Amino acid sequence: QVQLSESGGGLVQAGDSLRLSCAASGRPFSAYAMGWFRQAPGKEREFVSAIRWSGDNTYYSDSVKGRFTISRDNAKNTVNLQMNSLKPEDTAVYFCAAGVIYYSGHYYSPNSYNFWGQGTQVTVSS
Repeated sequence: QVQLSESGGGLVQAGDSLRLSCAASGRPFSAYAMGWFRQAPGKEREFVSAIRWSGDNTYYSDSVKGRFTISRDNAKNTVNLQMNSLKPEDTAVYFCAAGVIYYSGHYYSPNSYNFWGQGTQVTVSS
């Protein structure tokens, strides 16, 4: 089992930045790929970003590429999502997730992740 806890959400204005953090406890953190997903009201959960267990490969959705940066610190059992140039359409509940993933194409699917945090709200006003 892996327990995940997100923090860092909040209310910001368009163009501002936020840094989300996800702290993990339980089984060895470094064994898992980590992902960030988000879900806006009335919409399905969508992929935002992911990072390989070693940190040497990262993945982004087209909507956040160039604005968001994912990173991880296996010594501290944390994964972060730096979000810059935020837009109102980034408003959602953001979830971090952990999974054992072997193929690059699988990083984008929520079905590839076994453990999820409770989520943190990000609201971007125009």
